[in-house]
This record gives sequence, structure tokens and C-alpha cells, in this order.
Amino acid sequence: MKPPVIVENSPIARLARVKLGTRSVAMVLGSKIHLSGATREEFLNDPYWVAHEMEHIRQFQEHGKFGFLRRYLLDWLRHGYYNIPFEVAAREAAILNAALYTRGLPLPDPAKMHQGAR
Repeated sequence: MKPPVIVENSPIARLARVKLGTRSVAMVLGSKIHLSGATREEFLNDPYWVAHEMEHIRQFQEHGKFGFLRRYLLDWLRHGYYNIPFEVAAREAAILNAALYTRGLPLPDPAKMHQGAR
């Protein structure tokens, strides 16, 4: 699998950031990670955040673009953002897989991980 494309200052991610009311957001569409309110460097320096978004890329691959988006949006309506099963799984993956994305640095304290919207 080739590395994902990172799109800084994404208008799509900006809309999500405004909707969620957060300082920064990363969102996955297919194999692209769209950022708003954070730089590529800030994103890549948070292995928990990278692992979270990489789980979304895996979910996209498993369910397909239409299947993922349909299920994500329906679950958002049913459960609210924080309890979307895809988000729950991505938060779990952040803890489990962060060490894969440290870029040779020590794993930071989980208390400093990107928290996203609640």
C-alpha cells in the first residue's frame, strides 16, 4: 500500500472543523487525509492521530467509498459523532497502533494525543 496523500488547508476538512467546532480536524476520503487547522507536520508528529486516520483509510478500503460514507453518515445520525462505530474503532486503533507511526521517536504520553470533537 502506498502512503496516503495529505491535503493541507482542505476546504472539505474546514467544513467538518466548523461543524464539529474544533480547532483542527483530519478527515479521510478514500486514501487522502484532508487537514484543516493543522499542518502536515503537526499531524505527522502525533502518532495517535496518524494511527486514527490510518484506521479510517483501512475502513474505506474494507467498505468501499460509498459503503463507508453511507454507513458513517447514518451512524452519525443514529449515535452522534463520538459514538459512530467507525470513530470508536479509530480511537481504539490510535492507542493500539500509535507505535507504528512514531517515526523513530519515543511514543508520547497518550494524554497529549489529538482529542478531536466530543
